[in-house]
Amino acid sequence: MLKNPLVLGIDLGTTGLRVAIINTKKEILHTSSRQYDTGLEVWEDWIYCFKKLIKEVPNDLKKKLVACSVAGTSGTLLACKNNGEPLGKALPYFLSCSEYSNEIYNLFLKDCAGSSISGSVGRALRLLNKYGNEIILRHQADWLSGWLLNNWEYGEEGNNIRMGWEIYNNSWPENFKHLNWFKCLPKIISSGKSMGSIYHKKATELNLPENLKVISGTTDSNAGVLATLPKKDDGITILGSTIVIKKFVEKPLLGKGISNHKILESWLCGGASNAGGAILLDFFNLEYIEELSNQINPYKSTGIDLIPLSKKGERFPIDDPDLEPKLEPRPVSDSLYLHALLEGLAKIEAKSWQKLHELGADLPKQIITIGGGAKNITWKNIREKEIGIPIKICNRPPAAGVATIALKGLV
Repeated sequence: MLKNPLVLGIDLGTTGLRVAIINTKKEILHTSSRQYDTGLEVWEDWIYCFKKLIKEVPNDLKKKLVACSVAGTSGTLLACKNNGEPLGKALPYFLSCSEYSNEIYNLFLKDCAGSSISGSVGRALRLLNKYGNEIILRHQADWLSGWLLNNWEYGEEGNNIRMGWEIYNNSWPENFKHLNWFKCLPKIISSGKSMGSIYHKKATELNLPENLKVISGTTDSNAGVLATLPKKDDGITILGSTIVIKKFVEKPLLGKGISNHKILESWLCGGASNAGGAILLDFFNLEYIEELSNQINPYKSTGIDLIPLSKKGERFPIDDPDLEPKLEPRPVSDSLYLHALLEGLAKIEAKSWQKLHELGADLPKQIITIGGGAKNITWKNIREKEIGIPIKICNRPPAAGVATIALKGLV
């Protein structure tokens, strides 16, 4: 074994890509990020950002790398030829294909993340309708892992839950086995398993070790959870473009919009709203948000009731593809409007924790928050008022979380 081995975490988010290198003590030795030039749907952007960031990593760190893991947005789906070559753009996780609601309903015998109208099956059906069924369907993290390996055979279990994979009994739903597109789905492996070593041409191109192991990763939100190094009683909220809540539980919970993941031998349950920080950027830039936040008294209520969605449709804490945003009345004061938007987002988060509790999870004693929105102290104080649970901010990036899964490659 190499002395002082290091591992690499690769996190594909909604707006960009980040890498992190950690040691066996989970200390971050290097991290950097890059925004997509054109957007989440463009797979060329994923590769371009990754290559750029890897080439910037100091060579003395690169040569000590023994394993890497990839996290990606859960539900972003790409149609490819059997050799992994993409057929057009990916369909992003937030795209609901409601035209296939009847087919989705008939496929599933019980509520699960896959049965939701916002799951991956609708996007799969749209891609199959466009390209036929002589293709393969791969989620974002699985596709990039395949690119590193030059082998697109596998899919990590957590990244395929929204496609219908039943993680609690390690199988696809019974109805799936009769589908004429069943062969388009990946061979599923657990998070933390070795998928093989990096393809030699990729190792040469990126100046990475030829024996670098690729370890099956997880979703970007799960990577964020792992980055916080959470305790059992902690809840985790990821405040990015969307609001995602997660908590470790004793056994899987079932319900619309709920996902259950097996991460490092523990069950992690959660849900994701379509609402989040993206709505704020629809109205204000980051500098103005910071300025306005300083003018807000977070302990007062605005009395304005908003549903701060960027577009129609919600997936959690309620599953309603037809839910309309409510962004008015807009007061003359920009700071008052920002206050009302933050309040609306905090209420969605509060309802999300209550929904998880109704389904069997203990309420957290502390909420650890990560993501871009975690930096906003005014929002933190509004959230504490609405939710009634102490909140702690964590600045470790999700790429460091998925890197902890890559540590499995040292075993």
